[in-house]
Amino acid sequence: MLPEISIVVPVRNESPNVRPLYMALTTALEAYGRPYEIIVIDDGSSDDTFTRLAELQAQDPRLRVIRFRRNFGQTAAFSAGFAHTRGAFIVTCDGDLQNDPKDIPAMVEIARGGPDIVAGWRKDRKDAFLSRRLPSIIANAVISFATGVKLHDYGCSLKVFRAEVVKSMRLYGEMHRFLPAIAAEQGVQIVEQVVNHHPRVHGVSKYGISRTIRVILDLMTVKFLSTYSTRPLQMFGPVGLAMGLAGTLICGYMVYLKFAYNPGIANRPLLQLGGLLILFGGQLLMMGLLGEMQARTYHESQNKPIYVIREILEAEMPSREQEKRRSNRVWIS
Repeated sequence: MLPEISIVVPVRNESPNVRPLYMALTTALEAYGRPYEIIVIDDGSSDDTFTRLAELQAQDPRLRVIRFRRNFGQTAAFSAGFAHTRGAFIVTCDGDLQNDPKDIPAMVEIARGGPDIVAGWRKDRKDAFLSRRLPSIIANAVISFATGVKLHDYGCSLKVFRAEVVKSMRLYGEMHRFLPAIAAEQGVQIVEQVVNHHPRVHGVSKYGISRTIRVILDLMTVKFLSTYSTRPLQMFGPVGLAMGLAGTLICGYMVYLKFAYNPGIANRPLLQLGGLLILFGGQLLMMGLLGEMQARTYHESQNKPIYVIREILEAEMPSREQEKRRSNRVWIS
């Protein structure tokens, strides 16, 4: 029997947490009573994390273990997990025991009721304020503003997705935290659910404030892809036209001064500014046009549609055999 729920857990050097995490997940999911599988991705651990996972997998076929050759990052781990899931609902979870598996059944029940994504919200987060919570508060506000998808806690890994929403995604960089924003392109319904959060007992966090720069750069990528991926000229064009128009006006004014008052304008900084604005404006327009060509190549080479259909309601069309019988009855009469 295929599982209904797939739990995707990336881990790296979490040896002391492996068995407690497995026990907590199986206890919560067996009490829920629906078929499930647990997919753990070992993201290049240098301790005995994989050995402990292998021992547990030998005892429980519902546990599946994917081992990377080296550390590829949390986004790559989630992507590999999504590719190997078989359940209708995919649950993402951290491997450090700070997420509470007991929250999973309630979140899946919410998803079964209609929403495409149920995002966890660590309302009472058990982390240091200055190094973890404050940067997270700022990041959540910036991401919500930039993407238009308002969530209190983008950084919470405990989320439930309908499988069709995430299995088609291509993830790079640090984009796993932007999954709801990326999925919003498809017109999905997203709800938040307050979840428990526990302080880390074993090991140390693999992520610090230094990751902020990479997150900001990935946010820029997500914003561009979600808003302008099919119309890049509309991003570069207005700026290029504004710069070109301003440069043209400045140069026109300098030409007017030259012919009206005959001053020397060759070394005037204003003339140089006008020329630079025209040059940069033209370059931005060319970038927009090249982007338009690349966007068309990207979608047409993969036969990738620029829309996503949720469902189609239509009358059942008659089969060819039914059409043939109908035409024969008409001919006989």
